[in-house]
Amino acid sequence: MAENNFKDAVCIDAGRVYDSCCDRDCIEDLKCYFSNEGQALINSAISVKLKSAEVLNVYVDVEPVNFNRGFYSCDLTFFFLIKLEVFTTPHSMPEDVRAIATFSKKVILFGSEGTAKVFSNLTSLENASDLQLQQTENTPRCVVQTVDPIALAARICKADTCNDNICCIPKCICDVLGGGVAQNGDNNVYVTIGLFTVVQLIRNVQMLIPIYDFCIPEKQCTDNCAADQPCDVFRRIQFPTDDFFPPSLSKDCE
Repeated sequence: MAENNFKDAVCIDAGRVYDSCCDRDCIEDLKCYFSNEGQALINSAISVKLKSAEVLNVYVDVEPVNFNRGFYSCDLTFFFLIKLEVFTTPHSMPEDVRAIATFSKKVILFGSEGTAKVFSNLTSLENASDLQLQQTENTPRCVVQTVDPIALAARICKADTCNDNICCIPKCICDVLGGGVAQNGDNNVYVTIGLFTVVQLIRNVQMLIPIYDFCIPEKQCTDNCAADQPCDVFRRIQFPTDDFFPPSLSKDCE
């Protein structure tokens, strides 16, 4: 941007974050669900080791809180892909097994009130010839940000059919394992993971903002790196000071 002079004010439609929160959950004894082949291996296992956990999807449901106007209940259901090392005999090489785990939590955030009915021409209605988005209420949308969980622990124990309920896992999640999950088995696996999340309640609003100029790129597209020698590329890499001198704990992050 060559000049930083105010030129005009325009009205834009953008998402405004009305409320947000961050959380850390240490989820203990999260039951793992295996494919039939994986469950057969677990049935003969003597120990397991948790390698990693990955967030596959998060189902989000937003409902208004009846006794507190302007607030909404965000019901979050996390689906994890769990990777385990399974030992079937002492001093043997482990076998890798994948499993599905699920975790639910509820967050209440402020999203203000809005009664306008929203229409759009972005998508078409079912069995309709006119391109138009179905009428929707002007409710805020919940956005969940997360990173892959920290793998903490895993344990194996005999199945207790009196206490263990089969969780309803959507087919699209089960397909990650190659099909449905085993309904029962001789052994169960429970894992402990650490989960960091940021939850935001966003509502589209019209805002008046100043503009200075159009965002015209000043940098040209080049492919110089392809012609560079390996050492030339290496010289442009910033020296990893933090790797040699680890930073101290900041008081702001306590």
